[in-house]
Amino acid sequence: MNPFDLYQAQTRRQMIGLGARGLGALGVASLLNPSLLQAATSQTNDGFSGTLAEPHFKPTAKRVIYLFLSGGPSHIDMYDYHPKMRESHGTELPDSSRNGQRITGMTSGQKSFPCVAPMFEFSRHGQNGSLFSEIIPNIASLADDITLVKSVHTEAINHDPAITAINTGSQQPGKPSMGAWLDWGMGSPNQNLPGYVVMISKGKGNAQALYDRLWGSGFLPSKHQGVKFRSAGDPVLYLSNPNGISRDMRRNMLDGIAKINQAKKMESGDLEIDARIAQYEMAYRMQTSVPELVDLKNEPKHVLDMYGKDALRKGTFAHNCLIARRLSERGVPFVQLFHRGWDQHGNLPKQIRGQTQDIDQAAAALVKDLKQRGLLKDTVVICGGEFGRTIYSQGKLTKDNHGRDHHGRCFSMWMAGGGFKAGFEYGKTDDYAYNIVENPVHVNDLNATVLRALGIDHERFTYKYLGLDQRLTGVEHPKIIPDLLA
Repeated sequence: MNPFDLYQAQTRRQMIGLGARGLGALGVASLLNPSLLQAATSQTNDGFSGTLAEPHFKPTAKRVIYLFLSGGPSHIDMYDYHPKMRESHGTELPDSSRNGQRITGMTSGQKSFPCVAPMFEFSRHGQNGSLFSEIIPNIASLADDITLVKSVHTEAINHDPAITAINTGSQQPGKPSMGAWLDWGMGSPNQNLPGYVVMISKGKGNAQALYDRLWGSGFLPSKHQGVKFRSAGDPVLYLSNPNGISRDMRRNMLDGIAKINQAKKMESGDLEIDARIAQYEMAYRMQTSVPELVDLKNEPKHVLDMYGKDALRKGTFAHNCLIARRLSERGVPFVQLFHRGWDQHGNLPKQIRGQTQDIDQAAAALVKDLKQRGLLKDTVVICGGEFGRTIYSQGKLTKDNHGRDHHGRCFSMWMAGGGFKAGFEYGKTDDYAYNIVENPVHVNDLNATVLRALGIDHERFTYKYLGLDQRLTGVEHPKIIPDLLA
């Protein structure tokens, strides 16, 4: 190598190294805005600026806030009560109800499967008279604003496959998440914030692991994966300038790195280099947009009080709900909150009460806040987990304690806003809340219906990968549930 080439190579390595250090590595793989690389796509009045130049249908929603209760919240103790549960308490679940159901290894060795009724009272709410548990009084106050689906089901019976399935359409890892699909298809109207944001909180119960692939882009371009907001330090990792690095210095470094990347793209033809350029630019803009977003000093006291005592405590579900509303105000199309701790194999009565105390007031406040600001009409709020829990007790049943195992045959979720019916209940289970007897809704049916509200035909919403037209709703034949939509 001649001295001039050696100098160029060294300079290039120094520039890349300085960029990596000076930009703080920025977690840049997730700091992307699709609109930067989609200048050629058109934008309609419906706000589409992604790969889909225009919606397939007239949308009723522009945004989604997904409140994901990770661990499998018990539908029996929150939403799906039957009077016969009291009568059957302590008796064996009939074989006719189990019907050879696949169950987990945690209860497969039990010789007895005693039914256990909820240890909470239920009462009717709203004009429809839907039943809600006493442990979710604030969510119960939303009865006239939500669609409560009691017949969601999944084939998965363990946490990771079930969470993967409901978020990606497949139990197999490696597929894009729902948020990544929407970021790819719809884009985002806000060039200064990511189109897909993830926040995580932990409750008082047993917390299952969450993996970054749950908000990953899978085979879609990496720019579409979710950006995880943190509860401590910089909201996004390495967002602040390091000591000694000014904003002007960062700008100059970005310009230099962009030139290097453009040259590399011309040499290699690697389209991911465009993504790399865009992610640095997004990170630069987020230095001003994100601190303003998470600064709650201008939120009125009555709003903070509505979300509850934890609204100002970073990392809590309440705080994340408030940030989710602020993100929606700024046009971010997909915000997903994961609240961990719902895996109550034992000590369920105490633990689930603690979990609902974490989420009840804030979830209800989010819906009411969006409604008051005129945002609920075009924002879909989804609340639920990966599966439900069994009517039978896991382990020993005592007077005031028990556990419940995983149950994918039926569980409950609710939706609000964005074209979903208000004050509506759909689906029915048997007296044990064990089997669906009316209007089943597969997790992919639910996702297909959410896509429909966003103006997207799930059958045409595809991405060619490994020779196949891949889609969020899987390879089976999911269907839209029109009865859920207004």
